[in-house]
Amino acid sequence: MELKTLTFIVVGITFTLYIGIAIWARARTTKDFYIAGGGVHPVANGMATAADWMSAASFISMAGLIAFMGYGGSVFLMGWTGGYVLLAMLLAPYLRKFGKFTVPEFIGDRFYSRTARIVAVICLIVASVTYVIGQMKGIGVAFSRFLEVEYGVGLLIGMGIVFFYAVLGGMKGITYTQIAQYCVLIFAYTIPAIFISLNLTGNPIPQLGLGSTMAGTDVYLLDKLDLIVRDLGFAEYSTSARLSRLNMFAYTLSLMIGTAGLPHVIIRFFTVPKVRDARSSAGWALVFIAILYTTAPGVAAMARLNLMETIQPANGQNLVYAERPSWFKNWEKTGLLKFEDKNSDGRIQYTASADTNEMVKVDPDIMVLANPEIARLPNWVIALVAAGGLAAALSTAAGLLLAIASAISHDLLKGVFRPDISEKGELLASRIAMAVAVLFAGYLGLNPPDFAAGTVALAFGLAASSIFPALMMGIFNKRMNKEGAIAGMVAGLSVTLLYVFQHKGIMFVESTSFLGDMSPNWFMGIEPNAFGAVGAAVNFAVAYAVSKVTAAPPEHIQHLVEDIRVPSGAGFASSH
Repeated sequence: MELKTLTFIVVGITFTLYIGIAIWARARTTKDFYIAGGGVHPVANGMATAADWMSAASFISMAGLIAFMGYGGSVFLMGWTGGYVLLAMLLAPYLRKFGKFTVPEFIGDRFYSRTARIVAVICLIVASVTYVIGQMKGIGVAFSRFLEVEYGVGLLIGMGIVFFYAVLGGMKGITYTQIAQYCVLIFAYTIPAIFISLNLTGNPIPQLGLGSTMAGTDVYLLDKLDLIVRDLGFAEYSTSARLSRLNMFAYTLSLMIGTAGLPHVIIRFFTVPKVRDARSSAGWALVFIAILYTTAPGVAAMARLNLMETIQPANGQNLVYAERPSWFKNWEKTGLLKFEDKNSDGRIQYTASADTNEMVKVDPDIMVLANPEIARLPNWVIALVAAGGLAAALSTAAGLLLAIASAISHDLLKGVFRPDISEKGELLASRIAMAVAVLFAGYLGLNPPDFAAGTVALAFGLAASSIFPALMMGIFNKRMNKEGAIAGMVAGLSVTLLYVFQHKGIMFVESTSFLGDMSPNWFMGIEPNAFGAVGAAVNFAVAYAVSKVTAAPPEHIQHLVEDIRVPSGAGFASSH
C-alpha cells in the first residue's frame, strides 16, 4: 500500500479514537472542565501529563536539534528533564494542597490581590501563546509532508480536531485523549528507533546502540559520525558545545525553571484526588517521559549519520542531484529542505562552509520525521511516525489552550469581572474562551510572528522569568507580599520580552545558526532563547527589594503559607 493512503488510514484511526474519547468523557460541570472532576488515577494522570509535556518540540524538534548541535544539544535534555523534577518536587504537591483550579488563582489568593491575578493571567497567556505556535507548526509540517496537503490546510484540520475534543471535553476529555495520544506517540517514536538501531549497530535498544559499534565492524557509531562531520568542516559531534559555557548554563537553567513554570503542566496536578497522588503521578510521568527522552540522543545521532551517508556517499563522490533519493524530493516539496547548485556541477555538496555548502537549508524539524524514510523502513512505520508527531502536537496544544481558556473564563471573568456568574454560565464562557483560543492559535500558526518562528524555547524563557519566581516565592517566602510579587512578574517578563524583541533578527532558528555565529550585542554572550534565566533573576531581585520596603502580608496569609508547606502528603488536599 502506498505511503499516502496508509498514512491517511493510520492518522484517520487515531483521530477517530480521539473524537470518540472526547464524546465519552465530555465535561458536564466546571470541575470536569477545569480539573477533570479531581478524580484521575495517578498512573493515568502520569501518562496524560507525559503526553501534555512531550510536545512537538520533544517529538519532532528535540532530536533534530541534538542531531545538528551534537553535545551542545544536551541543554534540551538536561533543561526539560531537570525542570520536570523541579516541578514535581518544589511546586506540584504544594499547589495541589492549595486546592484551586488554576495557577493565576493561586497567585491571586496567595498574594491577596486581584491585580496579581490579572498580571499572572497576562504572563500565562504570553508564555502559552508563544508555546502553542510551535505546536501549530508541528501540525502543519506533519500534514504537509505525509498527507500531501498545503501547510494551511493541514493546520486547519488539526485545529478542527483540537476544537472538537477540547471544547467539548475540557480537562476531562483532554486527559483521557492524552492517554491515548501518549500511547500513539511513544510507539511512533520508539519503533523506528529500534529498527534503525538494529540496522546500524545490531543492537535493538537505541539507548545502547548509541554507544555500540557499527554492525560488522569494530568502529563505534559516534566515532564514525565524528569522522564524517569533521571531514566536512562541521564541529565534532560528540564534543561540540553551543556557544559559551555561560550561555549553555543560562540556556539549561532557563529551560529548567521555565518547565517548572509552564501552567499547562502544573494544572495537571490539580486533577488527582490527594496530595500524595500528586507526588505519585509526578513520578509516573517522569517514567513515561524518560522512555522518549533517553531514546532521543540515539535517534539524533543515527538520523544525522543516515543523512550524512545518504548525501555524502562513502565512495567520496558527491551525490548527483538528479539521482537524489525519493525522500529528498518529498521533503523539498515542503520547503524545509533546499538545494542550490552554486557551481553548476549537478552534484550536492554539504559542508560547513557557507561558500561551498550547496545544501542551503536542512530544517532540524525534518530529522525525526524523515529518518524512517532515509533508512528505508516500511511505509507503515513512516505512517506511524506521522501519527505520533500529530499526537504530540495535538496533546500539548490542547493543554495549552485549556490553560489559556481557564485563565480567561475562571480567573478574569469569574475571579475579577463577574464573581456572581452561575456554574452553567461559567461553563459556557469556558467553552467560548476555548473556541476563541483555538482560532487565535490557528491564526498565529498560519501567520507566525518573527520572534517566535521555529522555536518554543522562548516560551520557556517567558515562563521562567514571570511565573516560576512568583510560585516559588509564594510557597517558600512568607514575607513576600503582593507589591513584591506584582513588581517582580512585571519586571521579569518585561526585561525578557525587550531583550527578545531587540534581537529578534538573530534568533536561534535556521540550521545555519548551528555553525556557531554569535551576536556581539548579546548580554554577556547570552542568546535570546536563554535569557529567561536572567529575567528570572531580575524577577527575584525586584520582588525581594520591593517586599522589603513595603508592608508585610496579613497574618492569615502567612499562616496559609505555613499550612501549604506542612508535609501531610498522605492526607486529602486542603480546601483553602
